[in-house]
Amino acid sequence: MSRSIQSSYIVHRLGDVGRETPVSASAGSSQRFDGTKGLSFMLLAAMVSSLVVVADQLVETWVNGHLMLAWIALWVVCFTAMAIFSGAARKLAIASIAGFTAWSTKKAQKRSDEHLWAVAQTDQRMMADINAAMARSD
Repeated sequence: MSRSIQSSYIVHRLGDVGRETPVSASAGSSQRFDGTKGLSFMLLAAMVSSLVVVADQLVETWVNGHLMLAWIALWVVCFTAMAIFSGAARKLAIASIAGFTAWSTKKAQKRSDEHLWAVAQTDQRMMADINAAMARSD
């Protein structure tokens, strides 16, 4: 009985079947954290603030003391930048979160495989199970 449990564990482990990623293991089924919203907001804020700083420098030289006109121009620039850059910030955030998730999953899988191999190096029964599973997969 114990031998079949070990063999099925090795087959599942080596065969990509039933593999649980760190994200799916840590995320609850009821609510999942979405980091893209916060990241896209921060990227949008960075884009808009840099554009507002440039617009402030340009408006300051053009206005010549008309403070109300300067405020209106800056708010127009701010809202226009938010409308233009919101989609780009969201796409950039989604791509970066997906890239980080893929990288961390691959890193965790590699670390897990190295640990399994280190344990198998010291345990002859486990190594025999791995060899048998590899022979069956061929």
